Amino acid sequence: MAKIIVGIDGSDASRAALRWGAAEATLRGIPLVAIEAWEFSPLVFAADVPVALNELRTSVTEHLHSVVADEVGDAVEVVEQVVEKAPVPALLDEASPDDILVVGSRGRGGFAGLLLGSVSQQVAQHATCPVVIVRPPEED
Repeated sequence: MAKIIVGIDGSDASRAALRWGAAEATLRGIPLVAIEAWEFSPLVFAADVPVALNELRTSVTEHLHSVVADEVGDAVEVVEQVVEKAPVPALLDEASPDDILVVGSRGRGGFAGLLLGSVSQQVAQHATCPVVIVRPPEED
């Protein structure tokens, strides 16, 4: 295995996937890459909404860093990547057949999830490497 790649969106499931990926990277002695992908919607321009793209980029980068710090801390070195594209292509483009791709079983979900499809389902169907889908922790 070359590296472990974890998709992050801030959900409980992606946080659990990050913890699993960190433990596995430590066990195998391989790099851990955390990716948060985001896509800017052209609909914002159509709606004439003022947008500060640099602020959005900074916000997503800060969010990823915060999630990594909260879930992994200094336990393992993590390469953090913010990618400006849809989550599935962002994860699949980074992964090679020698990697392990880790995602949560549920991301943002809800109605949008029904319309757009599940990232974990699409990654599992199209990845050329092993895929681990981590369930979020059970709530009490």
